[in-house]
Amino acid sequence: MSHEFAPPPADVVAADVARALAEDLGTGDVTAALLPDITDTAYLLCKESAVVCGRPWFDACHRALDRDVAIAWHVAEGDRVRADTVIATLEGRARALVSAERAALNFLQTLSGTATITAEYVEAVRGTGAVILDTRKTIPGLRIAQKYAVRAGGGANHRMGLHDAVMLKENHVRAAGSITAAIKRAREAQPSLPLIVEVETLAQLDEALLAGCERILIDDFDAASRREAVQRAKGRIPLEVSGGVDLQTVRAIAEDGVDCISIGGLTKHVRAIDLSMKLGRRGG
Repeated sequence: MSHEFAPPPADVVAADVARALAEDLGTGDVTAALLPDITDTAYLLCKESAVVCGRPWFDACHRALDRDVAIAWHVAEGDRVRADTVIATLEGRARALVSAERAALNFLQTLSGTATITAEYVEAVRGTGAVILDTRKTIPGLRIAQKYAVRAGGGANHRMGLHDAVMLKENHVRAAGSITAAIKRAREAQPSLPLIVEVETLAQLDEALLAGCERILIDDFDAASRREAVQRAKGRIPLEVSGGVDLQTVRAIAEDGVDCISIGGLTKHVRAIDLSMKLGRRGG
């Protein structure tokens, strides 16, 4: 995989790592204290095919406990590796290496999991023009990290939270009285923010197309309705699909001509990648 994606904010990485180490170390690693405090080496093994993601968090965990640790990565962030690949080697104080190990691996295995599944969806829609998006269905406290992992896997980010885009859903429309009224109120209140409108019927789609917005989300449309929606919206307002999407259905949805497909499972149903860190050199 070779694509550009924005790096994570350094202050976010530092805060995530501080929380992780605080909950793991507490008053100190009583087991690591039994080891001789000498310089040692370690290697990081990826046991399955995966897209590697989370290097900034992994590095920060280790450097928080040993600022002089040397970490040599053999793969770039966002690279796909084969099973049984040594992806990094480390040299530093033995106690710090083992104390940072779990927190560092927790970040790397979780973020690599999100990047890996995202890459599978991106590959599944390749050539269609559809963009794979994430959602707000993230692990509490790790949203920025997980959304970074989606980018590492070749996907794109939906809104970061409730503050950076207006998104009108069923409850908002019901409270306003209609799609048109909800859009009018949103434009008046937040004229500078992008506006996304969820519709549940073709009639609502027509109303949203007339009122205008940056993107329309068609939620749980069947295939025939989805194709009709694409025809009505083509050249006017981009369409996003959400709901009922998995690796078996995503290609057909993309081939219908929608612009974006948002998938909560990228960050909600996380399967950690199998990684391990061992002291010494492999085979030594």
